[in-house]
Amino acid sequence: MKRVLFVLLSAAALPLCAASYTVHEIPMPNGSPDGIAMDYIAFNPHTNTVWVPANNGRVNVIDVATEKVVEISGFTTKEVTVRDRKRIAGPSAVSIGDGVAYIGNRGDSSICAVDEKSHKRGACVTLDSSPDGVAYVASTHEVWVTTPRENTLRVLDAKTLEQKAKITLDGGPEGFAVDGKGGHFFTNLEDKDRTVEIDLKTRQPIATWDPACGEAGPRGLRFDDVNNHLIVACTNKAETMDMRGKILSSVDTGDGVDDMDLRNGRLYVGAAKAAKLTIVDVAPDGHLSVIAQVDTRPGARNPAVTAGGKVFLAHGGGVNSNAVVVVKP
Repeated sequence: MKRVLFVLLSAAALPLCAASYTVHEIPMPNGSPDGIAMDYIAFNPHTNTVWVPANNGRVNVIDVATEKVVEISGFTTKEVTVRDRKRIAGPSAVSIGDGVAYIGNRGDSSICAVDEKSHKRGACVTLDSSPDGVAYVASTHEVWVTTPRENTLRVLDAKTLEQKAKITLDGGPEGFAVDGKGGHFFTNLEDKDRTVEIDLKTRQPIATWDPACGEAGPRGLRFDDVNNHLIVACTNKAETMDMRGKILSSVDTGDGVDDMDLRNGRLYVGAAKAAKLTIVDVAPDGHLSVIAQVDTRPGARNPAVTAGGKVFLAHGGGVNSNAVVVVKP
């Protein structure tokens, strides 16, 4: 009995290594040689599913246990030109609300509420600027949307999706995090290398911080509501900041970071160019320490982590990028 107890305690105390994880792919329906581009994805704890908006006009819902994919079709797409390259724009963001998933679609600049169980579409609104990130704010029953082309945020009523406010910023918003208890919303200004704190009630910026990400600017954000720290993703690292904007700690993650995820005191950062997932312990004082780095696939990024620690990574697009990458402990 003593020997068994010793083994259990030792396993819990030691960091996990890359060999402790397996990596595989889940093909998405209706793939093509040009690949499927995915951006923000999300884990829904109510249904134990991962929601994957895709630029081919579909939202794919993956059952975490069986990895079966259910396809929700009928979303608008359109051809756009980005940096002299033609691309297809379609569903690209999702946020899990109260019984619904809010889908942002660059194909028609819409936000739609989709029932999390029946997958039927409810209220929709068309914005006058293309949406990027979508964030459900439970404390105010609102949906906040980043619209970087206009350097604005849009605040929508969570039930009707009626626009309640437009917040103008000094740069293009990229990424988001919500401190519901403290009453704050955070976003980055990618083109200014700044992070902004906004009051949820007054909808006014109250602080601007310098994450020192460099010319490429900051990307994803997560709020550690247990220890009251903000975590910022740069394109090649992640860092913690206190509520005065002081950088407390940082870790290298490899190039190609966009968004990230935080669950149970662990940070998960996917680097698309480096083709690896970095798993980081977040200490109460904000110190970051790498637990493991796992080789994934080129283009894999923007993780969504389940309650059991299974990691789903979106694919940024490109030739034959027709699958979600899964890292399993």
